[in-house]
Amino acid sequence: MNNLIIMPMMLPVLTGIVLLFLKPYVKVQRTLSLLVFGANIGISMYVLHLIQQNGVMRLDFGGWDPPFGILFVADSFSMLLVLTASIVAAVCVIYSFSSVDAQFEKNYYYSFVLFLIAGVNGSFLTGDVFNLFVNFEIMLLASYVLITFGGKKRQLRESIKYVIINVVSSWIFLVAIAYLYGAVGTLNMAHIAERVAENGQTPTITVISVVFLTVFALKAGLFLYIWLPGSYSVPITPVAAMFGALLTKVGIYAMFRMFTLIFNQEQQFTHTLIGILAGLTLIGGSIGAVAYRDLRLIAAYNVVIAVGFILVGLAVSTPAAIEGSIYYLIHDIIIKALLFLLIGTMIAVTGQTKLNEISGLIKNHPLLGWLFFLTMLSLAGIPPLSGFIGKVLIGEGAVEGGAYVLLALAFISSIFVLYSLLRVFLTSFWGETIISKDEEVPVKKGWIVSTCLLALGTIALGLGAEPISIYIQDASETLLNPQIYIDAVFGDN
Repeated sequence: MNNLIIMPMMLPVLTGIVLLFLKPYVKVQRTLSLLVFGANIGISMYVLHLIQQNGVMRLDFGGWDPPFGILFVADSFSMLLVLTASIVAAVCVIYSFSSVDAQFEKNYYYSFVLFLIAGVNGSFLTGDVFNLFVNFEIMLLASYVLITFGGKKRQLRESIKYVIINVVSSWIFLVAIAYLYGAVGTLNMAHIAERVAENGQTPTITVISVVFLTVFALKAGLFLYIWLPGSYSVPITPVAAMFGALLTKVGIYAMFRMFTLIFNQEQQFTHTLIGILAGLTLIGGSIGAVAYRDLRLIAAYNVVIAVGFILVGLAVSTPAAIEGSIYYLIHDIIIKALLFLLIGTMIAVTGQTKLNEISGLIKNHPLLGWLFFLTMLSLAGIPPLSGFIGKVLIGEGAVEGGAYVLLALAFISSIFVLYSLLRVFLTSFWGETIISKDEEVPVKKGWIVSTCLLALGTIALGLGAEPISIYIQDASETLLNPQIYIDAVFGDN
């Protein structure tokens, strides 16, 4: 059964390669892509069930026992994210059927989507620091191609910035890995954690942890987010949705994994630093969300706010805060994909991108309007939608940890989120219709199906909090007790 762990990465990679040879057959590419993500959803759910029954699972490649070989490790935290990523990818592919030009579909669009998700899932599952870097690069190489689909000047300009930032951060990542290997003599995450626990977190290890934090902050848009709004606002709609929903979350996942498993003995320094960066990110993201009138930039700055909010939980690191961050992380993947798809649909229908250029949409497209209203409430944390529980738990954890400044910043940022999206809702959907019904592009069925699926997801995640909490609590326990992860890797040796 442990062989199932590799499937969420292997299936997209193999299918992506096959699709390279099926360039003219767009319908076949669509069908195979959707089937792969459907299979990943089923496998992820089954593996989650097995983890609840049998504990953390691992897969050793080539028959090499840890710490000598490459391995994948699946716990509730990683598999919850793999499941959520697969759901969002499937929905974005459905949206692509109705929105991506045929010429792009024939130019390996679905192959690169599959490679992107393979890198995302591989990052969630790897138990080796170097292979975390490899999976990051698989994800990023696919994103370099996907960000340019459309061929507009702004896309090319922002893609250059995006590539430069990520190449620099990847170089720093390699430097950090080299120093870590020099310090502990291994790259297996569990083995590193074991050695750091035995010898203590020396000043050298603490410095290395700050280098890793710099890398993941660049990848996740924590404080160093200047590149993010422009890069996430230029791709075609389904690609922007995947970027906004998934790419920053890989950096966040890496921070949670590394700073709970390995760099967890000098929390007064490392986690305080994360808290400061999270607070500054909340402030910067909030200002950006209300400062711009471009719909895509408003959505992008809401991504920045979420990064800061989630990492408040890691900075505090109480059980309630970690549970809240995990829950909010899953919620944010779903709701950010929905937000980007809805804004992309608004732009497609009207041909406009600015607040003052769109008005009265709800008269011609009531479903679109109320879906946006639902998204706004969920992002603001209004019960019983999915954003509420994560925010309450993070708030509870912040109170327990005495992090009152972070608590205040986190909940003030929620007001900015509500204001930024309420402004869009009131300005763009209400008022006098600027564009006549004859001039508007009709909303396609694929757009409605995709957005409705994600809307149902945020409702289900909110109303179904109790059955999901079993997996959230297990994920939190594994993060807060590194020995569980270490024993799962070395238990049979």
